[in-house]
Amino acid sequence: MSGIGTRIDETGTLILDGGAFYLRRDLDGRYELELHRTPVDLVEKRVRLVGTLVGPDLVNAEGVAPA
Repeated sequence: MSGIGTRIDETGTLILDGGAFYLRRDLDGRYELELHRTPVDLVEKRVRLVGTLVGPDLVNAEGVAPA
């Protein structure tokens, strides 16, 4: 398990669930995302997430882009 402050650079599927965005990780599990922009055009698509772990399974996303 990664600790708070860990840099995250992973791929997976961007999902929208109950008004929140998540990355369904290729490595199993999911991260909830704190986003600066709303990437609605990438929902249900394969993406690359770059950010920082700020809580248990919570990532402050610096970038979400097509993988």
